[in-house]
Amino acid sequence: MGRMISVQVLIITFLWSGTCCHAFSTFVHPITTRNNPRHFYRRSSASDILPTLTPDYIVNEESKPVRQPSSSSASAAAQWHQNRRKKMMAMYSAKILPREQQSHGLYVGLPLLVLSNLSLAFLAIRSATLSVPQIAAMAFPASIFSLWQLQILHDALHSSLLPKPTMHNPNRFMRKIIKHRKKIHKFILFFGSMPSAFGYYLYLQYGHLTHHKSLGDPDKVSLATLFNSSQKNFEDGDVLFTAHRMKLLGKIGPTFKLTWPKERKITMSISKSGFSLWKEGHPLRNSIAFISSFMFERIMLIMNDFVVALAGKNFFFPNKPLEFHKECANYCRWAVSVRLALCFVAKSWKPLLFLYFAETLWSIPPHPACAMFITNHGSKEDSENGSCIPSSSTYAGKWYSLMTLGTNYHVEHHDFPTIPLHRLGELRQIAPEFYSTSESDNVFGIMKKTFGKPEFYSCMNANIVTD
Repeated sequence: MGRMISVQVLIITFLWSGTCCHAFSTFVHPITTRNNPRHFYRRSSASDILPTLTPDYIVNEESKPVRQPSSSSASAAAQWHQNRRKKMMAMYSAKILPREQQSHGLYVGLPLLVLSNLSLAFLAIRSATLSVPQIAAMAFPASIFSLWQLQILHDALHSSLLPKPTMHNPNRFMRKIIKHRKKIHKFILFFGSMPSAFGYYLYLQYGHLTHHKSLGDPDKVSLATLFNSSQKNFEDGDVLFTAHRMKLLGKIGPTFKLTWPKERKITMSISKSGFSLWKEGHPLRNSIAFISSFMFERIMLIMNDFVVALAGKNFFFPNKPLEFHKECANYCRWAVSVRLALCFVAKSWKPLLFLYFAETLWSIPPHPACAMFITNHGSKEDSENGSCIPSSSTYAGKWYSLMTLGTNYHVEHHDFPTIPLHRLGELRQIAPEFYSTSESDNVFGIMKKTFGKPEFYSCMNANIVTD
């Protein structure tokens, strides 16, 4: 058995590190590291712009700083990306526009989505013969398939997975896809998120596009706002993740109304309860607190999917419209059916455990992919003007970019959301003034620094220069 699991781990490791290298010949472009004092992003200390942390890392609404009013509904962080885009388009539109208008992921992202989902299904069934430690060991490298699933579905959400209407001289096959691309993208987004333990569909469908518009907005991204909102879409779905590891302004949530033994309201938050245990300068302690709260919350999400599938309502969001609850119920019924089908075929409950590990392990230390996940929207300081930088990319070499399928190019993605995943890395060559040219980010050093001193989410407490 030990030899069998070792062979499986080697096979999986080979898949997630080398699969489709030929198809990805244009995915990563090694850039020679050089001193470039004019680049607009770099990893640097934010100690000069962050206030002193309170002992429990919980910030009340009263501490919210006064921000300059904006004529736009986009947050200051979103405007920061919009203005970067304008500057780059003024300088490099001839090179950038073709990547926005002509490129797509039909021959890259879609095959990898099929590969990822089939691999997850096969390994989930295969896990029935393994022990729990063996399942965890296999899921550690196999979790990359789950990350790939998320990233490719993310491209479908941004309408960059399939050919675009702006494509030049499409053939007959492409024209048919373009004609029905909206329906096909929605179909891929819904069914492409299976198999999963809790899945990415609801976050992507209701919380990601608003994230691009509202990230770092202190008036929209509190936990209380998200859970109590009556809008169909989340104000910023990423807050549900960042609350485990970053400081937020505003009140917490959700709040539940109890009628027994007496009528009262209680407010609870798994993420903030875990975050309150953090202590500055203790990265190991903080990472354990993060892992505990994050993994426990995911167990609750799995259980909640069964409740929603049966009850037809997501009770964590009681004020949202009926359309939201119907979609939640529809997705949960399909997703739960797929999970139960895998367990039936395997004649074991272990496929669900494997999927749980696969969807969580890439997000937590010591997995290398964790580095880009926990730092994509912090509060970095621009060494040139002292402004706060609300987004970060992780540049740890071409294999890291391949392993994360371009998720590490997060600044690039917010600058140009419709460029597909396999073309984002090219922006660093096109516009080197706007991105770090280093390839030497130490992912474990990043994790140590991030867990040693948490930052505010996307500069929500600081000044951002948007001009």
